[in-house]
Amino acid sequence: MKKSIVVITGSARKGGNSELLVNAFTEGAREAGHEVTVFESARKTIAGCTGCNTCFSTGRACSAKDDFDEIVPALENADVLALCTPLYWFSFPAQVKAVIDKLYSFYVGKRPLKIVETALLVCAGTDDMADFDGLLKTYNLIVKYQGWKDRGIVIVPGVNERGDIQRTDGLERAKTLGRSL
Repeated sequence: MKKSIVVITGSARKGGNSELLVNAFTEGAREAGHEVTVFESARKTIAGCTGCNTCFSTGRACSAKDDFDEIVPALENADVLALCTPLYWFSFPAQVKAVIDKLYSFYVGKRPLKIVETALLVCAGTDDMADFDGLLKTYNLIVKYQGWKDRGIVIVPGVNERGDIQRTDGLERAKTLGRSL
């Protein structure tokens, strides 16, 4: 069955390790016949949620006009949400977190998302797997709260310099996860 997949990326570095991870994941998903939309949050301007609770009252998901508007149509039609990001200070980069926070607009606006599945792909320069605990806890709490089914997590430690990920099995695992959806 063809699925609509939205991938939110957090790669600030063009051609960096997490961008290569995204490319492998989307290649696998497209090979499986899925439609994939990639939203590069690090190249967008997205204001943080202010809790004004006026979501969708102005004709947009968020009353604050910013680049979140670009991803809203894809989110409304998505079956799967994948988060692909570098690890920043034991969690998501601010750009990815801003997108996650603005998902609140669908709740306030009483426009439930039809997302049922999710995936997480993350890489970092650290070799200490405990450094991923904060991001993993946040991700798992989001999945539980939303009632989504986690379809897989790909963690690639020890990749700091551009291209380091090519010396790991991370890209193949990401491609396999994309194909498995």
